[in-house]
Amino acid sequence: MLTVTQLARKYDISRTTLLYYERAGLLRPRQRSENGYRWYGEEEIKRLEAIIAYRSFGVPIRNIASLLNREDDLSQERLLRDQFTALEKEIQTLRQQQKAIVILLEQPDLLEQTMVNKERWVEIMQAAGFSEDDMKNWHQQFEKMEPDAHQEFLESLKIDNDEIADIRAWSKQ
Repeated sequence: MLTVTQLARKYDISRTTLLYYERAGLLRPRQRSENGYRWYGEEEIKRLEAIIAYRSFGVPIRNIASLLNREDDLSQERLLRDQFTALEKEIQTLRQQQKAIVILLEQPDLLEQTMVNKERWVEIMQAAGFSEDDMKNWHQQFEKMEPDAHQEFLESLKIDNDEIADIRAWSKQ
């Protein structure tokens, strides 16, 4: 069992964040000691790991409870699809902003230099806390939910066709 402080240190998050998750109804301590300390067991730790994962995907706090409680597989899929769509829109908006800046700077080659390539994307995913298995799962879900968009995304990373075929093949497993 871990206290709030121990749990925060273990996952490199603040005590305030943990207490916020409690106020939001996402994470409850297993028990409270007589002196008021909150204690978290394995079940709560796994729940926190799921919260952290969903937050790393950008899922809003208000949507995480239903994902954690798995109240309805359809609503879970809908929420994740909605989040995926929101991220896609955000990426498109950012790309449009990049293009506008390039036009203003009159330097079209700048756009090619700043596009994310495979190596940079892997760095971003690792910095967000994704392991190799997490990244593989991400590709599998992307392939399952939006195969055409997955293909386009892989092409946008300047990955050669043979490697794209390999990624998509193991994503379908």
